Amino acid sequence: MLRGLYTAGAGMIAQQRRQEMLTNNMANINTPGYKADQATLRTFPNMLVEAMGTDQRFGRERVGELTTGVYLQERLPDFRQGGLLETTNPTDVALMQGVVPQTEDGDDAMLAFQVQNNDGEIRYTRNGNFAIDGQGFLTSPEGNYILGTDGEPIAVQNELFRVERNGEIIDEDENIVGQINVVVISDTAQLVKEGQGFLRYDGDEDIVTAVGNPDTTYQLQQGFVEGSNVNPERSMTEMMATLRSFEANQKFLQAYDQSLERTVNDVGRIG
Repeated sequence: MLRGLYTAGAGMIAQQRRQEMLTNNMANINTPGYKADQATLRTFPNMLVEAMGTDQRFGRERVGELTTGVYLQERLPDFRQGGLLETTNPTDVALMQGVVPQTEDGDDAMLAFQVQNNDGEIRYTRNGNFAIDGQGFLTSPEGNYILGTDGEPIAVQNELFRVERNGEIIDEDENIVGQINVVVISDTAQLVKEGQGFLRYDGDEDIVTAVGNPDTTYQLQQGFVEGSNVNPERSMTEMMATLRSFEANQKFLQAYDQSLERTVNDVGRIG
């Protein structure tokens, strides 16, 4: 009886965490460059049930296997390209990836902008909603520096610049003031979301630039941003299915609770 309680409870916890993930996806549906999370559910190892009190000369009689519930194994971001949204803002730059190398699993690598956070650490993002700080540097909305191909922040001074498709930045005097660095991340499984659209890379493989890379094609589009790749219709459908699964496990839990209550109060009553 108690095993059934644990199984239903584990199912409720797994569906609650999945619902939280889907809700977060829906909350970021208008966040530029946001990559939707996907969840994978996995069952706990099954238990082998044997009958007690049987003839020991032939060993215990096996009844069968008992499922012990499910759990949310991991959350994996979906790094597919989002749609382009026109903003006409000169500091907005959308990254459109074309041909990219494939991983050992057959998945496409991901291209990303290179950012330096306030602690001087390198992070990556697909959010091209850039800004210009008080010192004339190109930054993220939070004030983190966008790095160029030389690994240094890019000084644009004002909004009177244009961005070429290869990332070169031309000022109002037709001078090249820098080139936005775009990197290739092959092992996307080692990317960790840190919030504010930033990704941390925990892998051992070196991150290489896509600029001048013969195996990679991309282009930058000024005045556009890459939208979120959250599919609202699919997310709503999954949220409703998750809720129904949670409620089904809840009803099982209530049924077990009522059975235990009757066992304690009625069946176990003396006299």
